[in-house]
Amino acid sequence: MEQHKIDRISELSRLSRERALTAEEAAEREALRGEYRASVRQSLQAHLDNTYPVNGQGEKQKLRRKWW
Repeated sequence: MEQHKIDRISELSRLSRERALTAEEAAEREALRGEYRASVRQSLQAHLDNTYPVNGQGEKQKLRRKWW
């Protein structure tokens, strides 16, 4: 995700602490947050696809999809 979009999320979050956001600002913030979450999930996908946690018996198990 581009840095200017991350900066805009921060700016809108700061503004929301000072005053109520307009409907357009709130919608923009939610859209940018959704895009940010998607980019983080995409960057972690390869790592998570190759993660095998070890259970109590010492056996590797494929990580189940819960939040990504």
